[in-house]
This record gives sequence, structure tokens and C-alpha cells, in this order.
Amino acid sequence: MKFYSRVFDRISLQDRINFARHLSLIIKAGLPIYNGLTIIKEQTESPVLKKVVDSLILDVNNGKFLADGLQKFDYLFGGFFINIVRVGETSGTLAKNLLYLADELKRAKSLENKVRSAMIYPLVILVATLAVAGFLTFYVFPKLIPVFSSLNVQLPLTTRIMLWMLSFAQTYGIWILLGIIVFVIAIRIITKQVQPVKYFLDTLALHAPVVSGVIVGVNMVNFSRVLSLLLKSGVKIVESLDITAATFNNQVYRKILLDSKEEITKGGVLGAYLSTKKEFFPPLVYGMVQIGETTGNLEDNLEYLAEYYDDEVDIKLHALTSLIEPIMLLVMGLLVGFVALSIITPIYSISSGIK
Repeated sequence: MKFYSRVFDRISLQDRINFARHLSLIIKAGLPIYNGLTIIKEQTESPVLKKVVDSLILDVNNGKFLADGLQKFDYLFGGFFINIVRVGETSGTLAKNLLYLADELKRAKSLENKVRSAMIYPLVILVATLAVAGFLTFYVFPKLIPVFSSLNVQLPLTTRIMLWMLSFAQTYGIWILLGIIVFVIAIRIITKQVQPVKYFLDTLALHAPVVSGVIVGVNMVNFSRVLSLLLKSGVKIVESLDITAATFNNQVYRKILLDSKEEITKGGVLGAYLSTKKEFFPPLVYGMVQIGETTGNLEDNLEYLAEYYDDEVDIKLHALTSLIEPIMLLVMGLLVGFVALSIITPIYSISSGIK
């Protein structure tokens, strides 16, 4: 059951924002954490979050810290969320830290929405293409097959390919569907649980043309914002890097930050280490980090980097969608054209024969 929860249970970013913001306001108003959790449980519609809050209420009633209760659900909240709460409880600034957390998660959601919005138009084109091709293949084409069969004419290659595909789908359709479902579930489990596979796919994505720029930009925003907030909250640099690494979905960046933590533990400097990873950290990033470490303004410099790369991601996403749109239209034209040609060509041949 725990394995199932780790793979399939999810709490949306908006639910985490609401959880942090509402709990912050309740604590600031002077109410105990127990009351705040009870109110949040009544307000939320997420069954997963309700289950989590039930567990937190039980832990808090037993005298445990909120962060310790959240630790059991690290796969839902992440190390960044839990450690900001832990720092707040230790320093007596839990309400303030939760509000900071809500603001940072809101910025992360804004970035996520930008990426999703950029993908909407290409996805709409793809769905429309598949719908039109599917309608012609599985509704229009079968009605014409008896006509083609009754007339002993040589069918074009495209039509013969369509006939084979239709026959294959009718014979093995259920098995194909089940295979797709099993494949999707297996891929989800493998990419979540098998780290070498995830690392390979993340490395591949970082070397892909065009999209690699967007991926680097998104990760720079995440790196700068999270590390800046942790340092401002009073977390030491080594621990901050450990927590920041845990917030990365990209395994390549996670490994680099964990390695940088080890380097600093041995007496190294973050900026100098990042400068050896120029393929993944642009010169502006490690340059600003080096300046920040030298002048003691690392937190402010990281905040500036987060704002800068947030704008950069906007620009690169616009360029990416501008490139994807004509490609998708071309693919749509070729696919629908192939299906239409497979239907129209034999009809034209038959009508010419009749004349």
C-alpha cells in the first residue's frame, strides 16, 4: 500500500499553497496548530490531503513537531517544504516561514503554468489530427471496404496499408489498448523508482535541441529561488544545498548539487565548483554566485538570478512554441492527407474505370 501511495498519490501545487497559507494565517491569529489542521481538513477537497492532515493531527496531539509528521509524506511535500517548516518551528517563526513558503510555491506554480500554456496549442493540434484521422480510418473507411472488395481492382499502396492497419486493430485492438495501459504504468514506475533510467532520460533531455534551453532556464529558476529562501531563513549553505538538491526532479542537477555540497564540506567554494559545470550552469549563474560569496550578498544575487531566468524562460517558451506550431501543422497535414489519399484514390480509380 505504501509503494502504491508513493507512486500514485499526489497533492497538487495549489493544495500545498493553500495548506501553507491557511496554516500560516491560523497560527498568526494565535490558534494552536491542531485547530489549524482541523480547519484545513474541513476545507480541502483532496482525499490525499485529508489523509495526510488526519495523520498530522494525530502526530501533533502526541506531542510531535509538524515537520516530523510531514516527513512521513516527503514524497508528497518534498524536502524543501518540510525543512522550511522545521526551521520555522525551531526558530519560532513558523507562521512567517509558511507564508514565505506559500509565496515561493505560488511562483513555482506560475512557472509551471507558463510551461503548460506553451504546450496547449500543439496538443490541441495533435488531438485534432488524431481525431480526424481516427474518424476517417475507423468510421468512413470501413463503409467503403465492401465497395472496394466487390470490384476487382488493384488498390493503391496507401489503401492496402490502411486495410492492413484496420484489420490489425480489429483483431488485436483490446490487446493493444491493454498493452498501452501497462506500458504507461510501467514507464511511470520505472522513471519514479529506477534512478539510473531517470538520470539517463534527464541527461538526454538536457542535450536535446531547442528544449534544452527551456529545461536549463526552469532549473536555474528553481535553484536560485529555493537556495535564496533557505539561506534567508538561516539554513547553513551545506544543508541548503542538500535540501535544494531534493527539490529537483532533474537527476543531473540533483547530483551536481549533492556533489557541490561534498565539495564545500571539504573546504571548496560553490561558485568555483559550479564553474566546472558550464554545460549545465550558465556563466551568469556561477559568476553571480562567486560575486555573492565574495561580497556576502549571495541571497540577494540568487534572488536576482531567479527573476532574470523567470523572464528568460518566457522568451524561450515563446520561441519553442513558434517552432513547434508549423511542425505540428505539417504533421497534421501529412497524416490526414495520407488517410484521405487512401480513401479518395481508389474511388477516383473506380470512377475512371466506369467512365
